[in-house]
Amino acid sequence: MDLSDLGRRGLVLLGCGKMGSAMLEGWLGRGLALSAVWVTDPQPSDWLRTLAVRGLHLNEDLPAEPAVVLVAVKPQMMAEALPGLAALGNGRTLFLTVAAGTPIAFYERTLGAGTPVIRAMPNTPAAVGRGITAIIGNGAASEEQMALAEDLLSAVGQVVRLEGEAQMDAVTAVSGSGPAYVFHLIEALAAAGEAEGLSPELAMTLARATVTGAGELAHRSSESASQLRINVTSPGGTTAAALAVLMDPGTGFPAVLRRAVKAAADRGRELGR
Repeated sequence: MDLSDLGRRGLVLLGCGKMGSAMLEGWLGRGLALSAVWVTDPQPSDWLRTLAVRGLHLNEDLPAEPAVVLVAVKPQMMAEALPGLAALGNGRTLFLTVAAGTPIAFYERTLGAGTPVIRAMPNTPAAVGRGITAIIGNGAASEEQMALAEDLLSAVGQVVRLEGEAQMDAVTAVSGSGPAYVFHLIEALAAAGEAEGLSPELAMTLARATVTGAGELAHRSSESASQLRINVTSPGGTTAAALAVLMDPGTGFPAVLRRAVKAAADRGRELGR
């Protein structure tokens, strides 16, 4: 990551909760100086207070023209927090937003139509450097700024570009909300193990290790998810018996996940109106 421009002009975090903190930790690990970072947060964590003692600017006046403003406040706080940065709009400052459900048009109305805005949807595995983030920029965002956003967000995982903002609700429903589906799978798998006679502790240990191990195998393997599934499945064996239930087109995973992802995407569209 080229930190020179950020070091000269500064990086502003508007809100620094779990996601903002995960990103900041990644950037600092790549060499971004604390003196180049401004954080505006009404309830800063102890970690941020410690960084402020070492040089981070916490709830101080912002630089005149920062390179990037990362908008990481909760959507319900957006209407109150964003107008205070209107003076930075229509200029060279890039607004990179990870706030869910807030369309680019809102930023353009609030900050000015000439403001470079890139909307991003990360997910919580960013906290361990294994997230995936989808991005889309407006017409004012240059290719250089898109590349900068990719570079910044790659500090916490993989980055993909979307073809249009309309895809963001589907991304939110698949990868943004997706970790919760996986965590619920762990819960449900452990509960099923209990029902078959395992202790709660052993069932949860087995479920967590199985899901995280399978995820790591899928991450490292060059084979498709379908092939990895086939590799585990012996004809007429125990896995095949379970998959006959899970892959049932009417009641199994395909139907349930389609309904779940649609519900999440529909809710995202409602929040964006």
